[in-house]
Amino acid sequence: MPRRQILSDRQRAALFDLPTDKELLHWHYTLADDYIEYIQSRPRSHNRFGFALQLCAFRYPGRLLSADEVIPAEITGYLAAQLGLKPAALMDYAHRLETRREHLTDLRAIYGYKMFSGGGARDQKGWLESEAETARSNMDLAQRFIEECRRTHAILPGVSVIERLCADALVTAERRIETRIFERLPAVLKDQLDALLTENVDGRVSWLIWLRQFEVGKNSADINRLLDRLEFLQGIELPLVDRPKHLNPSAGCKSLSINNSNVAIN
Repeated sequence: MPRRQILSDRQRAALFDLPTDKELLHWHYTLADDYIEYIQSRPRSHNRFGFALQLCAFRYPGRLLSADEVIPAEITGYLAAQLGLKPAALMDYAHRLETRREHLTDLRAIYGYKMFSGGGARDQKGWLESEAETARSNMDLAQRFIEECRRTHAILPGVSVIERLCADALVTAERRIETRIFERLPAVLKDQLDALLTENVDGRVSWLIWLRQFEVGKNSADINRLLDRLEFLQGIELPLVDRPKHLNPSAGCKSLSINNSNVAIN
């Protein structure tokens, strides 16, 4: 299955990179006394450092550390100061995969973190599809998903998985909205719209394709063709459509109404 990329490189970095900002470090990477006490009870300095680092990564941005990940100096310095260690003590942590797995097991057991799988993943997928109907952008939906995972202590899946889930949710939401709009249209208007797709102009192209063949008028023949299209559209008597509220930055996105035909989505 081809990758469905909906985020730019800058957006992915904003969502998944480890923090270096002082305010974020203070908020997410400050260890409480009971955390420090437990961490200090673990053998060897690099294990203590690695355990604390993975705990903080679960807090924010909410993901597993990769084996070859470069940890920013701002993070190593901030954690080292709290644990009474030297930043260099982290160097040996990445060398033992077994230790990393043991820490993952302990973190899940002690602090309630869980992998994104099983019933929890199915619940999150349903929640995401609902959120997609009011999301203002791909980034907004991905941000909502990540924040929900943090709230429920679900460890974030890979970025490609998140992008695919969000893309699928957006498609599902679009189809739901289209279905609700269509179900509220008068039967006569449904038939007229269906004819745009099924009936052909001179046996060559559908009416819809013909209408979309818009060209800037350069002479009287071009103007006449544009007028033909305008006359055709006027003959359909499509109802006026209010601007959807989610396109207005100052308003919510709760309803869509179509004038003169008693169509409303609440």
